[in-house]
Amino acid sequence: MTGFDDDVKRDALREVAGELREEDSEEAERIAALVHRVSDIYDDTEDVDAQHVYLNMRNILQISEQGGIER
Repeated sequence: MTGFDDDVKRDALREVAGELREEDSEEAERIAALVHRVSDIYDDTEDVDAQHVYLNMRNILQISEQGGIER
């Protein structure tokens, strides 16, 4: 996304995440969560860096592989 400012990148990623959430599948929801989390890198109100996002995404995928969070 070279040539776009952070607000445009963030908004585009969040729009994609929103569209994915409209799909009726667990896989689409997982991918939407990952895409939204990446968009946080471009959000000035979020205090995250690429490593933090990577670790969070890895955690989301591990939980998904285990069948989700059971409470």
